[in-house]
Amino acid sequence: MGIKATTVDEQITLLESRGMVFDCDVEKIKETLLDIGYYRLGFYSYYFQDKKTHNFITNVNFNDIIKLYYFDFDMKMLLLRYIYRIEVHFRTQLLYYASNHYNDNNAWYVDSKIVDSSIFKEFNTIYFNLKTKNKNLVKHHVNYPCDYAPAWKVFEFLTFGQTFKFFSNLKNEELKKQISAVYGFRDVSLLNNYFISIINIRNICSHNGVLFDYNQPIGIRRIPNLKYRINTGNTSNLNASLRLLLYILSKVSKNRAKDLEEELKKLLATASENNLVKNIINSKIKFDM
Repeated sequence: MGIKATTVDEQITLLESRGMVFDCDVEKIKETLLDIGYYRLGFYSYYFQDKKTHNFITNVNFNDIIKLYYFDFDMKMLLLRYIYRIEVHFRTQLLYYASNHYNDNNAWYVDSKIVDSSIFKEFNTIYFNLKTKNKNLVKHHVNYPCDYAPAWKVFEFLTFGQTFKFFSNLKNEELKKQISAVYGFRDVSLLNNYFISIINIRNICSHNGVLFDYNQPIGIRRIPNLKYRINTGNTSNLNASLRLLLYILSKVSKNRAKDLEEELKKLLATASENNLVKNIINSKIKFDM
């Protein structure tokens, strides 16, 4: 990709010069390029190219790239729906156990005796935006102008990552163990590894990264359940993350875990109807449920 903007006609000419096959209406191709964007499609056309010359391998069709793009898009939308279920559940556990443990302090999340104060500077900026723009917190501060709102009012509007940061910075280790035990973990570090991995996937899905080729920066630790345990030596690829998601979701709802597994298999089967796409996603994901 050069540093000078190009028209859709120039983009089509460039793709053709590198060996791409077009067998659909040119106006449809232009519509797609103006819809998704040449640069974004480049993230997916990369997998159909010779890595040295950047020319397309033989008989690569424009629609092959579009199918890979939409497979990845559909996978992201699917995972976001189920990750949200995990996010809401985790937020509820943190609020329930921490707020009842500190039931004389409904703003325990800004108490330096309870939470490591290193996160307060960043959080104060977040809170200022919430209390001036979020209608629920604006209403609260009309009645209580100087106080922080109760945790259950505030955390409803924090991201998964922000919520988890408060859990990680709790000073009471026994409280963290109590919350970890909800998911069957005695070891808090295991929950840390799992939920950071899930948040990483959530961020890829939310911020339009390439999902099917995503690798966790730190490997996922051994899953204590034979059904979901990672059977290969690769604890970082998407297969490992999918197995982890299914495992944690099964702790929230066995039915939802079953639903996700079925939807994943259906999505992969549909994508595999295209042989080029099938070969690419199988080599990257290796989903083996």
